[in-house]
Formats: sequence, structure tokens, C-alpha cells
Amino acid sequence: MTSQPNTGSEPAAQDMSPAEIQAVIDRILSKDVPARNLSTPRGEERGNGKPVLGTAQAISRLDEEHTTYDGDQQDLEERRALRRTAGLSTELEDVTEVEYRQLRLERVVLAGLWSEGTLADAENSLRELAALAETAGSEVLDGLVQRRDKPDPGTFLGSGKAQELKDIVMSTGADTVIVDAELAPSQRRGLEDIVKVKVIDRTALILDIFAQHAKSREGKAQVELAQLEYLLPRLRGWASRCPRQAGGQVGGAAAGMGSRGPGETKIELDRRRIRTRMAKLRREIAAMKPARETKRANRRRNAVPSVAIAGYTNAGKSSLLNRLTDAGVLVENALFATLDPTVRKAETADGLGYTLADTVGFVRSLPTQLVEAFRSTLEEVADADLILHVVDASHPDPEGQIAAVRKVFSEVDARKIPEIIVLNKADAADPFVVERLKQREPRHVVVSARTGQGIAELLRVISESIPRPSVKMELLIPYNRGDLISKLHDSDAEIISLDHVEAGTRAVVMVREGLAAELEPFAAND
Repeated sequence: MTSQPNTGSEPAAQDMSPAEIQAVIDRILSKDVPARNLSTPRGEERGNGKPVLGTAQAISRLDEEHTTYDGDQQDLEERRALRRTAGLSTELEDVTEVEYRQLRLERVVLAGLWSEGTLADAENSLRELAALAETAGSEVLDGLVQRRDKPDPGTFLGSGKAQELKDIVMSTGADTVIVDAELAPSQRRGLEDIVKVKVIDRTALILDIFAQHAKSREGKAQVELAQLEYLLPRLRGWASRCPRQAGGQVGGAAAGMGSRGPGETKIELDRRRIRTRMAKLRREIAAMKPARETKRANRRRNAVPSVAIAGYTNAGKSSLLNRLTDAGVLVENALFATLDPTVRKAETADGLGYTLADTVGFVRSLPTQLVEAFRSTLEEVADADLILHVVDASHPDPEGQIAAVRKVFSEVDARKIPEIIVLNKADAADPFVVERLKQREPRHVVVSARTGQGIAELLRVISESIPRPSVKMELLIPYNRGDLISKLHDSDAEIISLDHVEAGTRAVVMVREGLAAELEPFAAND
């Protein structure tokens, strides 16, 4: 079998027609190629390839992105301080323009397979991919869905459809093809050899978004570890530039002495460096884990109930946390806007304290590398007493979102924890869809974090669902033990009645077991 040389990102001139050569020149010079919206159908010339209709519906189209409960959003201003600009070129016509050059949006074409489910499911998945691409900072030009029982082992789409995809890339002037699946290294190389532009898959796109949005030291380490695990089997060598170590009659070519190469090839050196870096990152993440565990242990020791807010990405988890606690965490109309967990203290209407934890969002086919790397973060869900499963009721496929999130719950052993379905964005949802979800999920609350609809009902359900003090005591506390009265007013106790008599303060309370042992000497005997 003969090996083919690396052809790079552009097609060889001898294999191209004059029209294709002109198209490549236009793309290199970044001439304005009109970007097609996914709502504009192409012709019927695609055969069994289906055009994608509609917009990237995973991103909300609401006019108001923030409410007064979201605070100043200074983190969002910092994130948007540097924005990519559509329609501008990175190629300079004059060297004097160097100070005015701006970064042009990467222009992409999407490709996916319809192998199971309905066509609507396949199109929804591709629309979500379009939303991911837009969040990563690219401009989506076109999308293609092919009906196929299983992916082609060589090029994912098959040679005919891959050639058709090449024609779409050439006509739109795209820089990148994004595939709505995780590609094997051989499939990625085979598709790149045909379309002649960069090809990435869904996993690489999600990892890129995580790398952009990670802020904390632990989050950055987790994302880098996931990226290296993804990159390791996908390294590409450079043929004979770094020959292997050899001796004797090498390969039967009688090369003999003097033919020994530098030892390891470049790709083997890269793999060794990556493994070394991964081992270091795992040690760093393991060293950060005790701090989080200590905080959780303190909450467990003080018997503070914990409530985890979990759900699909862009379902409104951070907005809900801000509405419930005035936390002021970052809120952005984008996928995976917040990655680092945020824990805030809250109280029920009768004064019982609990914690609310905002967690990282989930998505269909969440890369296994991310699940493993963020396992310490996802433990906030596994250790919670109650899960608020936030669902975007205005999404085209909310049932699919619920199933995807519960799959991740199973992977982190959180399926046995009590769960309340919070149907968010009720102000923008179809009432028939909301009613359908209410029939499917018996424990539900319909809310709108933007308008405040249903928030009072949600607080009531949380108050009824979290673990409450279970030991009833009748106490007579002397007036000189004001510290015990103070503890009764804290989150460990629920005061039923409180009377001041001559001998002291008579109280009927519900307390937790730890505090009950401390209060036992003051139990009323009458």
C-alpha cells in the first residue's frame, strides 16, 4: 500500500478546475461571500441529503437577556471586551493597515447523519450544533443532513456525499467543516482529504467552548486534561522528517551504519510530553479536591440541606440562581456560559437554611473526557439532598434534553436523589408543550426566571422537599444561656412555640439529632 503525502489545507492545483481555483483564490483573499442562513433552503440537487431549516434554536431569541436580579454582570463585560467581527478579512492589502486589522469570524459548514429517530430529531441536533458553533465564535453558512444507516468507516458521510460537501464548502467559501458526531481519527483525515479544509467534530467544538469559558484554576485544569485526552489518539505525524532509530540492514535497503535516526519520532515525543502533562494535571486536580470536600463535609456536619441546580446548557440555571438568591453570577445567552460551580446560602419562609449550588450544564453526547475531568464538580449533584432539574420549556425537544441530563445523572450516581423538574422560560414556551411536560413529569414546577412567574411556588416546593429537623423537644432554657436560644434561631432548628416564664424560656422546637444531644440537659420534665 502506498502512502500519500500530506496535501495541507488547500487542493492541489493539478486536480482542480479553473472554477475551483478561482473559488480558492476568492476565499484566500476573503472576498465577501454572502453567508447563508440555515433557514434558506438550497435546491433539491442534494439527493438524499436533507437541508436544515430554521435557526440555531438552542439559543434563545428573547429581547431581554438580564433582569435586575442578575446584578452588574461585570464578568460578562470582561468576556465581551474582545469580540470577533463578521465580514472582515485577516488578509491585508496594505501593510499600513496592520494596526486596524480585526479577527474575522471562522466560517463553517455543518454536516450530520440521520441514522435513527425522526428527521426532526436530526435537524434539532444540527441546530444545536449551529448554536455551539456560534458560541465558539464562528459564522454558520450552511448545514447538511444525510440519511444513512451507519457512518462510513472511511469518510463518515460516504465518498459521494463527501464530494457534495466539498462543493458546498467551495461555493460558500467556508474555512471549516463541523461534523455532528465524534469522528475517529481515520474518518477525520479521510474527510479532510476530500473537502480540503479543516474538519472538526462535535467533541472538539465543545472542548473549545469549555477552554474559552473556564475561569477558575480548577476549571482550566479540568478542561486542559479533557483536551489532552481527546488529542492523544489524534496526533498526526510528518512522514520521514524524523526517521526512527534503525540499525543493520534497515528495511532490507542495505542502509547499514550511519543510517540511525534521532531515536523517537516527533509524534512519539509529543505523545510522551502529553502523557507527562496529563499526569501532572491529574495530580493538580486531585490536590484541589480536598478543599471542595472539606466545604461539603462542613455542610454535612452542620446538617445543612443542599439543593443542586442542574440541567441542560442554556436552560436558565444561572438566571434561576440569581432570582432565588441574588447571587449575581454571570448570565449569557450562550451555551456553556458558566462552568465553575457557585454555592449560595438561602432560607425557607420559616427560617430553615439550605444551600443552592449552580452546576455545569449538560448537552447531548457530552464527551466522556469532560464527564471524567469534571467529576469532582459534578459531585455537587451526587451529594445533594434535592436536585432542581431545570428544563428549557421553549426548546423544540425538551424531552430529549431531560433524557440527556438524566443519562449524566446515572454516570455520576445521582439518579436516586429526589428530583424536581423546573420548567423554565414559561413566558416563551408553547402552552401545549408545557402541558405535555406536566403530564409526563409528576413532580414539576412551571417558572420563568426572567419574569418571576412561579418562583413563589418553587420556593414552597423546595421548603417541603428538603430534609427538615426530625426530633421534637420541649425545653426550659435559663436566661443566662442565650447562646442556646441563638442556636435555635439558626438553621438547625424549627421553632414551634416560644414563651418567656419566670424560670427561663420555654420552647417547643424541632431540631436535628446533633443539636438534640446538646439540648438534652434542658428538656422540660413537666
